[in-house]
Amino acid sequence: MTARALMLQGTGSSVGKSLLVAGLCRVFARRGLKVAPFKPQNMSNNAAVAMEGGEIGRAQALQARAAGLAPSVDMNPVLLKPQSETGAQIIVHGAVAGTAEALAWQTHKRAFMPAVLESFHRLAATHDLVLVEGAGSAAEVNLRRNDIANMGFAREIGLPVVLIGDIERGGVIASIVGTQAVLMAEDAALIEGFIVNRMRGDARLFAEGMHFIAARTGWKPLGLVPHFPQARHLPAEDAADLTPRAEGEGRLRVTVPVLPHIANFDDLDPLFAEPEVALTLAARGAPLPAADLVILPGSKATRADLAALREEGWDIDILAHHRRGGAILGICGGFQMLGEEIADPDGIEGSAGASPGLGLFPLHTVLGQKKRLAEVAGHSLLDRTPVRGYEMHLGESRGAALARPLHRLADGRGEGAVSPEGRVFGTYLHGIFTSDAARAGWLARLGAASRLASFEHLIEATLDALAGHLARHLDCDALLSLAR
Repeated sequence: MTARALMLQGTGSSVGKSLLVAGLCRVFARRGLKVAPFKPQNMSNNAAVAMEGGEIGRAQALQARAAGLAPSVDMNPVLLKPQSETGAQIIVHGAVAGTAEALAWQTHKRAFMPAVLESFHRLAATHDLVLVEGAGSAAEVNLRRNDIANMGFAREIGLPVVLIGDIERGGVIASIVGTQAVLMAEDAALIEGFIVNRMRGDARLFAEGMHFIAARTGWKPLGLVPHFPQARHLPAEDAADLTPRAEGEGRLRVTVPVLPHIANFDDLDPLFAEPEVALTLAARGAPLPAADLVILPGSKATRADLAALREEGWDIDILAHHRRGGAILGICGGFQMLGEEIADPDGIEGSAGASPGLGLFPLHTVLGQKKRLAEVAGHSLLDRTPVRGYEMHLGESRGAALARPLHRLADGRGEGAVSPEGRVFGTYLHGIFTSDAARAGWLARLGAASRLASFEHLIEATLDALAGHLARHLDCDALLSLAR
């Protein structure tokens, strides 16, 4: 079997590429096609564990789910996980392959094209259709020479490209027409059509705009997609999409400080969906708002985020919250911050050294070279409710806090920690709130009730709704006919 393939690129980041690919995966899977998502190179700290045990971008895991597949490392062969303003960890076929500063990556990234092609051809050999997602902007001509994520990959394979523009941010006509203007002629020739995404209001108001773009570029107009508000239930790919906000008017107030290197923030999605939870993503520059529960989320650069937390004075806010009797939950890097010290002797996540933690657990963490990646199951030792999640971390923690674990895993291991007074909790498990029983238990302990019967059903229903939405507003027959 040799699959047909089609690539969706964008005029910029966050124009909706990931969501459109997920929806189209479900559209074409419903037609009986064996569809696979593929993103040559991703940059995100929101990651998932693939079936092989490696890690890929969370967006590709969602797209796999939409296609009815288990996530595979081949769906995102190169993943960059930013851990400073200019540097990132490099994941190749699910495993850590090193780190690179941004300038060095631009010079050497072409060396990863063989790994990208290897994964693409494996998927193409076993599927009917491969939907390829680009990264960032198709018009980054300053980065074109060694590109493996957009036109560099499309040219290597000879893929037809559909360009996506976002009308919500304004200037969509200029962004689409301008992309054609700056691309090399050989690259622009690969673009067959365009989609305008996130239209609000009467679509007839942009009919002339669609005609203008088509006439100016010669590209086929494939659809004007209205804003899809249910997208809030699906995991965001980039921290840039995680805008500080307060959502919900429930009785349980949950505050999450948004730190520079926040990771695996889809841990919060089930709480956003609970009617009795009022969840605030706290923006830097202001004190943490009053809460019943403060959650310290995962981090790709734990010591750097701990320093940022202190710069904001949030360490003082958290300790005052604790003195007032408030509850605190640390997840992964957030768990490490609750201890007495985090040491990075080899400079794995930044400069070598050690940082004092918040001191709420007798716990010492050392960051090492080996990353723990595993799907796990067990039960809560607080109420015996079953829990499922995954581990994705470099640190190893030791100390008296571990004598009071939060979870008992299926293999008999204790996991996480609970303070003696039962108000400070820590865990290395991501995804613990996706378990309906576990989430209900957490809310009950904090004086609220779960009103969301099934988070997994919510995700499936949202993907179905997204597929229906795209089927109504895109020319899906034309999209399929473009694939080759």
